[in-house]
Amino acid sequence: MKLRFDRAARRIWKDRAMSTAALACVVVALVPLGSILFTAASQGIQSLNPGFFTSAVPPPCGSASTETCTPGGVGNAIEGTLVLVGLASLVAMPVGVLAGIYLSEYGNNRLGRGVRFFVDVMLQIPSIVVGIFAYTLIFELGRAGWTDPRSVFSTLTGVLALATIMVPIIARTSEEALKLVPNATREAALALGLPKHRVITGVVLGSARSGLVTGALLGVARVSGETAPLIMTAFGSPYFFQGLNQPIAAMPLVIYTFGLSPYPNWQHLAWGAAFVLVLMMLGISVVSRLALRGRFSLAEVAR
Repeated sequence: MKLRFDRAARRIWKDRAMSTAALACVVVALVPLGSILFTAASQGIQSLNPGFFTSAVPPPCGSASTETCTPGGVGNAIEGTLVLVGLASLVAMPVGVLAGIYLSEYGNNRLGRGVRFFVDVMLQIPSIVVGIFAYTLIFELGRAGWTDPRSVFSTLTGVLALATIMVPIIARTSEEALKLVPNATREAALALGLPKHRVITGVVLGSARSGLVTGALLGVARVSGETAPLIMTAFGSPYFFQGLNQPIAAMPLVIYTFGLSPYPNWQHLAWGAAFVLVLMMLGISVVSRLALRGRFSLAEVAR
């Protein structure tokens, strides 16, 4: 068979080469992700049982033998993670999306550039610094008599730290998602007589909803595995949720503490908690993608 090297053939070969290179990059990116999931599953699945999800953190082992260890579970840590991430999302998502709307639709001025620079700086701040900030803020408010001094190590302080981490992530991803909406779409809606706020809420946000959800998921995934700020704020607890002004357990804290412990039952629970945390983030991502499979309908804007 005679090979062709004319212009059309070269374009075909270049297309195939780039497609192969892109596929190879995807495989390379999936290898570490797959290895993390496989390791967490192989090490943690043996710890999964009904008591793992319903029991609280167990006491340490009395000896090196697993037969003398209390099995226990991480039910309180799972509940604590859901409470912390849920409350932080309720605070951060509206603020982040509104900040993204401002930067995208109204931020082409000096104030907008300043806000964008401030958001970019917040993205680079280490999470432990955010934890110290939340700790110091609640501590100073307690010294001034505005809050309960015992709230320094509490659910409220943990939520403040996680929300502070989430806001700049959601703001920047929301801004980029909204910028991807063509200006012709905005102009067409304005030409129909819709006020600008209706164009933003009804047309622009709807067209960029996939990107907005992706940004929110990035924020949730980022804070779900944060340990450093929770050491300074939520502190950890062997009990289930007892109130916003009390310390609370969290899965990253359990993984960090149990993974470094010399007790076999704690090490097994650390692997199980890591596996459950990975599955939780994977499940959130899959469910959200399935929910967004339907295309944006202009009939929704008309309503």
